[in-house]
Parts: sequence; C-alpha cells; structure tokens
Amino acid sequence: MITIILLKPETSANIGFISRSMANFDLNKLVLIDPQCDHLDEDAVKISKHSKKILESAIVKDYKHFSELKKDFDLVVGTTSVLGSDYNIPRTPLTPEEFANKINDKQKIALVFGNEGTGLSNEEISKCDFVVTIPSSREYSALNISHAAVILFYEIYKVIGKNKINSHIKPATVKEREVILKILDNILNNTEFSTPEKKQTQKIVWKRILEKSMMSKRESFAIIGLLKKLEEKS
Repeated sequence: MITIILLKPETSANIGFISRSMANFDLNKLVLIDPQCDHLDEDAVKISKHSKKILESAIVKDYKHFSELKKDFDLVVGTTSVLGSDYNIPRTPLTPEEFANKINDKQKIALVFGNEGTGLSNEEISKCDFVVTIPSSREYSALNISHAAVILFYEIYKVIGKNKINSHIKPATVKEREVILKILDNILNNTEFSTPEKKQTQKIVWKRILEKSMMSKRESFAIIGLLKKLEEKS
C-alpha cells in the first residue's frame, strides 16, 4: 500500500494534477504536510477531474509529523533531482524502475515529494530509507513535481498494478510463432528460388522477424489464417 506525501506543497494546481495521476494508477492515499495552499480550491478541483474524491479525503498534517513517518510506514522513500557528489551517500538514488522492483503491495510505503521550490532538505532526506531520482538531463534535471510524480506512479504500476487497461490483450506465445514458421517453411519449400541459398536466406529472415516481433495473440491468429490460405495455393 503506497501513500503519497506532499511536503509543504505551495501550488494547488500541482496537487490537482498529482491527484489525477494517482487515480490513473490506482493510488488513493494522499497526505499533505504543512500545505502552503488550499488543496480544495477551484484550481485543484478543476484539474483533478474525476479524482476529486482523492482531494477530499486527503489528510492534512503539520510539519512535525514528518519526523514520525517511520512509525507509520515500513519504508519512507524520498524523491529528489539534486544528487550532489557520490560522497553524499544519503542522496545516492535508485531509479524509478529499480524502486518499483524493490517493493511489493504488502508493504506500507510513504513516497515523499518535497516543496516545488526547495525539494527535500538533507535533514529530511536523512529521515528517508532511500531516495529515488528520475535520470533526466544533467543540463536541466528538475522536473515539475506533477510530471515527476506521474513517471514514478507509472513505473510502480507496471510492477504491482492489477487492473491495467491493456490486460485483456495477450501476447503471442512461442507455440503460435512456431505454427507461423512451420507454415512459412511449407510455403517457401514450394516456392522456386534461383539458388538454395536464397531460399535459406528467406527462412532465416522470417524467423528473425518473428523472434523480434511483439505481436498479440489475436494478430498471430490473423497471420496464421492468411498463411494457411497461401499454403493451400502454393
């Protein structure tokens, strides 16, 4: 279970965007620590779209609660775009992908975003178990907080999400690719080529194309149906 914590957020629009992104990825627990704006103002509610319930149920706490996070969560994870040198060990980060693969949906996790202007201080980061950073350009590393949030939410959902919009689309299996190759072999064997080498080249090419393809099960069935018709005529 993941709780999103915004530390001293100062822009209600960003809170609205974050709540909307949370809904996109089945996150619903939002905590605001010492907010500097009204998270239920017109901007936040308008931007949040269908995630208004997340805003309305957000828990607001004062700043002293930040030091108590470890009592409430199994993991407290900070986010930062400021890494410093490799001597600054507390700011040595995981990537979003590494973070997502480290956790499971049984843990109580606090994912903490700092203030839009100042981020998390060294002292606040020291209270986290580890930090996550998005490997953006060294020339301009700081993302808008709402953009950073959606990237992190996506990486987490790829690993632990259970209600993905594309979950009904199944990939083709090895067996289906083997059926396609068998039919192609039959077609090629019945096709004249100027040399045996050219026929073998065609077999290798089509095998490599199938191995690299990311076709769905339904697409593989369509290809098999077409190839069977061609096979009958070869």
